[in-house]
Amino acid sequence: MSALDQGVEGAERTLGQLVASATAEMSALVHDEIALAKAELRQDVKRAGIGGAAISIAGVFALFSLPVLSFAAAYGIHNLGLGLAWSFLIVGGAFLLLAGVASLLAVAKFKKVKPPERSIASMKQTAAVVGTVKPHPRPVSDKAVGVARSSS
Repeated sequence: MSALDQGVEGAERTLGQLVASATAEMSALVHDEIALAKAELRQDVKRAGIGGAAISIAGVFALFSLPVLSFAAAYGIHNLGLGLAWSFLIVGGAFLLLAGVASLLAVAKFKKVKPPERSIASMKQTAAVVGTVKPHPRPVSDKAVGVARSSS
């Protein structure tokens, strides 16, 4: 007897049984891998959700601090001997200057955005190949012809 014909405990197993066993074990392995991937994704999504909530809270606090810091800066400039109106204008101008710099940076980055040329070329190449493929001729049975005729 060959090693393929013997089972674990010496019982004879056919090639079909061995293939069925291997297929079942492979299927179980794939299912286990999918379950592991799902568990990892759930964990990552949970972490991302907590991180997103934390960054949102931080953004809200930073937004609330802007008026307070603006007033503090304006009154600090006022204490240097400048008029209160001029102090607020300086702080407002500084914010407008920062907004202008951020806008220029954004426009420069947007101008660098290009279409995904390699992906488009790959898709065109794939479409060209698929367009040249001829379907494999299949034999037409009498039953299929009868069904096609009766439905028209």
